[in-house]
Amino acid sequence: MAQITLIEAVTQALAYEMAHDDSVVVLGEDVGVNGGVFRATQGLQEKFGALRVLDTPLDETTIAGVTVGLAAAGMKPVAEAQFEGFIYPMMEQIACHAARMRNRTRGRITVPAVWRAPWGGGIRAPEHHSEANEHLFTNIPGLRVVMPSSPARAYGLLLAAIRDPDPVMFFEPKRIYRQYKEEVPDDGEALPLDVCFVLRDGTDVTIVTWGAQVKEALEAADALAEEGISAEVIDVATLTPLDFDTIAESVQKTGRCVILHEAPKTAGFGAEIAARIAEECLYDLLAPVERVTGWDTHIPLFRLEMKYLPSTERVVEAAKRTLAAS
Repeated sequence: MAQITLIEAVTQALAYEMAHDDSVVVLGEDVGVNGGVFRATQGLQEKFGALRVLDTPLDETTIAGVTVGLAAAGMKPVAEAQFEGFIYPMMEQIACHAARMRNRTRGRITVPAVWRAPWGGGIRAPEHHSEANEHLFTNIPGLRVVMPSSPARAYGLLLAAIRDPDPVMFFEPKRIYRQYKEEVPDDGEALPLDVCFVLRDGTDVTIVTWGAQVKEALEAADALAEEGISAEVIDVATLTPLDFDTIAESVQKTGRCVILHEAPKTAGFGAEIAARIAEECLYDLLAPVERVTGWDTHIPLFRLEMKYLPSTERVVEAAKRTLAAS
């Protein structure tokens, strides 16, 4: 079995589902002839034809609207926003139509659509190309928000997203698109949505994160282990609906929690998790919840970009503060 990167896992999942379901179509800017700006759709148009892999105009509003229409008519469209920072014009169609259609029609019409978007910083890209704004979508009822953190989870979660009867935002951390490889069987086996993945068991502190920051969380757990501190690492994977039970069970065991994410701190999705812990696990806590996040600014350009992104060292320091506090 060949080892593949996260971006190759995305391509593999799209190809599998298109081969097994004629209602699946892919659309977006440059997804056909060029295979996408990151080559996530490379080779799909040659294999499935221009009627199923559609190059669209440079018009995010129209892409989103056509996607809603296709899905409401019984297709399963997978639309691409070239970068997460380009998704703002799509939000009206996603929030006002895709996410509301099931409720608006009392279940008569659903929108089984997926919007894919390369997400986050770390590739020395300019403005609007490095944003982490998943929290803008986690507050929209009727919408799933999913973010894989490895090739295997990208493959399994994208298959599940395409098969889901409701709209899904699928954010792909581009910093780890080609960072490492792992074996991913092309067997069409989906991973469950709405489930957190416990990547490492621990007893002293819980580290909760998602997307590209899983790498820093695991590195921090390794560094803490060298000092005799046992950290449990949870990959949220599906932000909404949130599998809070898994997080609560871990916090009840460790008594401490560090929440790690790339988005700005104020009103980031980590704030929701921290609030839920305060509401439901307060008497289990041995120390205040720590948040390690991006800063409340726009992500800076090349020279300062890595100063903005949360580092392994900041996670280690936060974990130690929870131990010192108790």
